[in-house]
Amino acid sequence: MKQLTEGRKMFVSVMAIFAVYAVIFILFEDYDRRSMAPMSETSDWHLLGFTLVVMSLLAILLHRYAQRMDERISREKEEQHAQMRRELTQNISHELKTPVASILGYMETLIDNPDMAPATQQQFIRRSHQQAKRLTALLHDISTLNRMDYAAENISWQPVNVSQLVADIVSETTPLLEKQHMTFDNQLPADIMVEGNDGLIYSIFRNILDNSVCYAGEGTHIVLSAIEFSDSWWFNFSDNGVGIPAEHLSRLFERFYRIDKGRSRQMGGTGLGLAIVKNAVLLHGGTITTHNGNNGGVSFTFTLKKLKAELHSPPPEFQN
Repeated sequence: MKQLTEGRKMFVSVMAIFAVYAVIFILFEDYDRRSMAPMSETSDWHLLGFTLVVMSLLAILLHRYAQRMDERISREKEEQHAQMRRELTQNISHELKTPVASILGYMETLIDNPDMAPATQQQFIRRSHQQAKRLTALLHDISTLNRMDYAAENISWQPVNVSQLVADIVSETTPLLEKQHMTFDNQLPADIMVEGNDGLIYSIFRNILDNSVCYAGEGTHIVLSAIEFSDSWWFNFSDNGVGIPAEHLSRLFERFYRIDKGRSRQMGGTGLGLAIVKNAVLLHGGTITTHNGNNGGVSFTFTLKKLKAELHSPPPEFQN
């Protein structure tokens, strides 16, 4: 069924109200509206004809106004989307230039100086490799966002074991956490099952953890917990780090928005991690918020829907 535009909603609403009022007015013979009478007099039919004429004229005027209203809204949306695309293109271009320029610079130096000391050559090669990895991560994140924006209907859905997925992330990030003298307290119960895309749900938990590693500061303690509701799981990612200035909280999920650009790039961040988190949560029908903790640090709270089969299963106390 085709969704009504704002203009058509206005048109239908006004015409429906007018039609109901006209019917009531015609059916009641006297103006104090205390009794109903059949349309037995000629004047009643004249009144009906006049009402139909007025409704027709009103319909024509309202339809034209609704069309102009929809056209204006459509233009405004297109202008807004065009502006967003221009900004995104500029940001992508800017972000791509840095690693590409670095790689070209290192490679040209190596080519122009064949007698360079082996140690210096290795240093340049390692730096080029780091920039290539950053470029690969950036292209991957851009591809992920484009897939959610323009091909969401092609994303596959399956049961996802969040508990196992987070355990894998902990195993992967343990060396990085140890390097930053951080600890991660995984308080998730076993076998949390949700409905979704395995890769995108992985991105949610991995990107929030990477954000904490990047910004929370050394020696930080990170906690991941979950609460079960009837139709969803409520997750809370919190740390006791330096927190986030209040003026940045509302913009954390914007694409390419960084609180500390230098540190984010140094840690390998692309500026798209939290944008992917928000889009992935929304795509899965959940919600996400963030706030500073009372005792420092920052918390990310989000929901994911349960696996459909679990929604119809009896409570544990009634299961055999």
